[in-house]
Amino acid sequence: MKQLFAAAVLGISMAGAAYAADPIVGTWQTIKDDNGNSGQIKVVECGAAICGTLEKSFDANNKPFKSKNQGRKMIWDMKNEGGGNYGGGKVYSPDRDKTYGGKLVLSGNSLNVKGCVLGVCRSGGTWQRVK
Repeated sequence: MKQLFAAAVLGISMAGAAYAADPIVGTWQTIKDDNGNSGQIKVVECGAAICGTLEKSFDANNKPFKSKNQGRKMIWDMKNEGGGNYGGGKVYSPDRDKTYGGKLVLSGNSLNVKGCVLGVCRSGGTWQRVK
């Protein structure tokens, strides 16, 4: 019985060690928007998808301020399509107050963000990994 228990514990710990977070998980610094503001988006796994929430906001002078959008999901329902590509989800643009069908492309510590609505696409720029 002790051997069975030890084997089960070992199996669970090995499974946990084999699990690795999706490479997009982390905190990302956005580019300045149309108003000169930027932010830090915390990207996490949300079930089988990826989502990101605005954690910090910065004004045009890079001074932190409390945005009404802090705590709001900026990215949701994104699926890892392989090769650094993510899609099928949504991206919210606070400066335009619009939600777009999103595409993300991860390359090292850079994340290219794009959103489209009704065939019109807009670049969200290339975000840089903070941590």
